[in-house]
Amino acid sequence: ICSALAVTVKLEPACVMGLSVIFVTAFSNLVMSLLRNGVPSRIRIIVQLVVIATLVIVVDQFLRAYMYDVSKQLSVYVGLIITNCIVMGRVEAFALGNKPWDAFVDGVANGIGYALILIIVAFFRELFGSGTLFGFDVLARFGYVNNSLMLFPPMALIIVGVIIWIHRSINKDLQEK
Repeated sequence: ICSALAVTVKLEPACVMGLSVIFVTAFSNLVMSLLRNGVPSRIRIIVQLVVIATLVIVVDQFLRAYMYDVSKQLSVYVGLIITNCIVMGRVEAFALGNKPWDAFVDGVANGIGYALILIIVAFFRELFGSGTLFGFDVLARFGYVNNSLMLFPPMALIIVGVIIWIHRSINKDLQEK
């Protein structure tokens, strides 16, 4: 939730954070699936954290080298990928019991799901909060006055709540048919 609150004010950092989570989730699943039979169960969590932390450091260094402005916007939130429940949960629940390719695909798919949520939230926050998308003025020509409330962190939670509500409403209708 920290990243949904912090990096979704604009689309660019949300997209970069989404891609970062996809990378870390996919490759941590792959590495842990490859190592699953060689890691004793008593140090399993420690090994998972080391693998994930290493991948997060690679992402952070890449962003600092090639996307410095976005790296500054994301600041500590890239480091919080280490504690992301999706990353740890998929390694624990899927990668340790499945083959490397399946684990990699699972990591990509779950990372994409997380990225989509970040991008949807950022889309609405940037559009209605600043009147822009990717920094391009979209709504000013229509006389739109920016709603700065959309830029406050609680709006990210409200938008996530609306997404969950819509998702459950759609799934409820599909289950009844």
